[in-house]
Amino acid sequence: MSSTSPLKEIPGLVWGYRFDPERGQGRALPADAERAEALRDGGPLWLHLALSDARIPGFLEGLPDLPDAARQTLIERDNHVSITVTAGVVHGVLPDLERDFDVETRDVGWFRFAFTDRLIITARLHPLRCTEAVRSLVEQGRPHTRPVMVFESIVTEFQRTVSRLVVEMTDELDVIEDHVYDDAPRDERRRLGPVRRTIVRLHRQVRGTIQLLRRLEAEDRRDVPAGMEDVADRLVDRLAGVYSDLQALQDRARLLHEEIDSKISSETNRHLYVLSVMTALLLPPTLVVGFFGMNTSDMAFTATVGGTWYAFSLCAASILGAWWLLRRNGIF
Repeated sequence: MSSTSPLKEIPGLVWGYRFDPERGQGRALPADAERAEALRDGGPLWLHLALSDARIPGFLEGLPDLPDAARQTLIERDNHVSITVTAGVVHGVLPDLERDFDVETRDVGWFRFAFTDRLIITARLHPLRCTEAVRSLVEQGRPHTRPVMVFESIVTEFQRTVSRLVVEMTDELDVIEDHVYDDAPRDERRRLGPVRRTIVRLHRQVRGTIQLLRRLEAEDRRDVPAGMEDVADRLVDRLAGVYSDLQALQDRARLLHEEIDSKISSETNRHLYVLSVMTALLLPPTLVVGFFGMNTSDMAFTATVGGTWYAFSLCAASILGAWWLLRRNGIF
């Protein structure tokens, strides 16, 4: 590879699509697409970059339409939801779900974005589930006449994916709940822990996304790309429903965790109760045995035939006396 090749190619390019400005059909860019050819004037462009390539900051510096704040958003590793408008460019970080090769996980990932009226750049560190799903839609012919529509599709796919996860986790909670209320004692905290952790993470990220979109929707700014206010309004409506589902699921998981703790505590108390009763019953005969075990003179029954049985009878009588006292006081 020559020393000038990094200047010609698009570093870290995972995929790129050029959209027809009228019909919105996406045409994939070749993997070795040259930078100048891809960035030439034409239809809207979507570039998806892998942040593992160290040349990406240099590539972004050569894009005059991107302000410094948008470039920093794309290359930083800070994982917090954010949406900002700088000089007509909407940029930020929003949640997605990671993919492990062909395996879909529940781990929260992050996609970084910056878009104008003619260009959208998304970047990620790990493969992302929802972003990949939008790429499949583009391959299938889903029209996107503006970059803001690509952004909307990704967030919408995230909402749909979370909705499916809510159904899956609801089924898991149903199974855990059946086991919790079963007669057989079972500790379901190990199964409940991962589900509850996923619910909490998704709930937090969806809540933050809704707050940022509402703030963007409420801002009266002329430099916001056309249609962004309507997109924000639609996304808030979509995410609000799944947010309510996550809230209900979180409350249910919390109550289920408390029920498991209560059941374990009751079982522990029952065991301690049985142990305490056994200790109370065995304490008097232990005292009798200890008394007759003293090596002192004039010990009773030492010269009596069958003295051992007399001592054994005293132990039995002490057990019956302790049992009678416990029953009389309502302890047993």
